[in-house]
Amino acid sequence: MEVRIGTILIEKGVLTPDQVKAVLNVQERTGKPFGLICEQKYGIDPAQVESAWASQYAMRTRTIDPRLMAPHPSALDMVTRRQAWQFNALPISWDGRELMMATTPEALTRALRFAANVLGVPTYFVMSEPEALQTALQASYPLPGATLYGRRRQSRKVA
Repeated sequence: MEVRIGTILIEKGVLTPDQVKAVLNVQERTGKPFGLICEQKYGIDPAQVESAWASQYAMRTRTIDPRLMAPHPSALDMVTRRQAWQFNALPISWDGRELMMATTPEALTRALRFAANVLGVPTYFVMSEPEALQTALQASYPLPGATLYGRRRQSRKVA
């Protein structure tokens, strides 16, 4: 069963069930996007709508283990090492004219924005567990000490 954006916004405490019903009524009459109505009618922050949409997207798409895949060189060429680590996004392959990239649910919103605003090619995302993505990123874009979400590993001092 598909989880709707309204349900996600209710679960996050952003909207009440009655507000979702009101938005759906407006949407039925006007055809406007659900999120836009939420922003206009209730002053919901667009970032909250975007986060709910990313949650829905993550639930809809498949999950892969990028450690088990060999990224295509032409896919890897689409992203620099800095971009891959900054946006926690690993290009995997071409599906026709679309670029398939792996990311995590936590990084999806930023990765989507990056792909839409920078890459200039149709892109879709598949999900990965953070540890698997980090290992795959290190294999394709080596960056000693780099970790997901922009944090660097701390070296442990031995006493």
